[in-house]
Amino acid sequence: MNFTLPPLHWWRTVFFLIPAITLYTIVLGTLSIGSSLFERSGRFAHWCARAWSRLILATTGVRIDIVGLERLEHDRAYVFVSNHQSTYDIPIIFWSLPYQIRIIAKESLGRFPFVGWHLRRTGHMLVDRRHPRAAIFGRASRLMKEGLSLIVFPEGTRSRDGRVSPFKGGSFYLALEAGLPIVPLSIVGSRHVMLKGRLATYPGRVKLVVHEPIDTSGLAGGDPRAARAFAARVREVIAPDAEADVGRALPGAPKPGEGGSGSPREPEGLAPHRQT
Repeated sequence: MNFTLPPLHWWRTVFFLIPAITLYTIVLGTLSIGSSLFERSGRFAHWCARAWSRLILATTGVRIDIVGLERLEHDRAYVFVSNHQSTYDIPIIFWSLPYQIRIIAKESLGRFPFVGWHLRRTGHMLVDRRHPRAAIFGRASRLMKEGLSLIVFPEGTRSRDGRVSPFKGGSFYLALEAGLPIVPLSIVGSRHVMLKGRLATYPGRVKLVVHEPIDTSGLAGGDPRAARAFAARVREVIAPDAEADVGRALPGAPKPGEGGSGSPREPEGLAPHRQT
């Protein structure tokens, strides 16, 4: 039986990135949680979240090309809807969008040390998926009056191959009921940084496409069929850009004819996306 050492980026992830990110999380998480004792709006905590995101991206070596940010108004609240490829998607969005953003996440995430405590204390929406609507609608009006935007990943899980899965209609009830504009986001290439189920991370370039906001006024009514139809409409906007790199080889993947056993090979590098 042949034994192959893990690639360089595995060692870099385990012995450098994970300790560094843990340090960032503890320091900025403590600042964020401490600030919640004096400032309940969560605005300083959001600054901590953006600094945390920036440090993670810089340490990993992730560069972001942002397209379409000029389509948004600076003083509006939006519901951002994005495809989901990697755990790096949240740092990418938090650092790239100059808005006070709160996420909608499953309730169990709130039990994680520092990250979960930050989410619970600073206005994010942790939802019990057994009773999602009661948790979401009770807080929607207050959040929007405070000028806070939300980020939703309606696929429900990360994509392994870059293809955009069908969107869950329930993720859109909040925007439809509140009449909030939806902003579709296409994240391209974040799966190459860290694939679902893989420990090693790789530096690279990611593209974030901000599409035109979609007006939802007049679409309220709570009809599940309307929400599903609207979800499919938003997916049709996001998918063409998000799936632009489907088929591109992942870093460390075996080349054709080499087989798939053993540890992944060291990548030759990530080809950057074209600037738009």
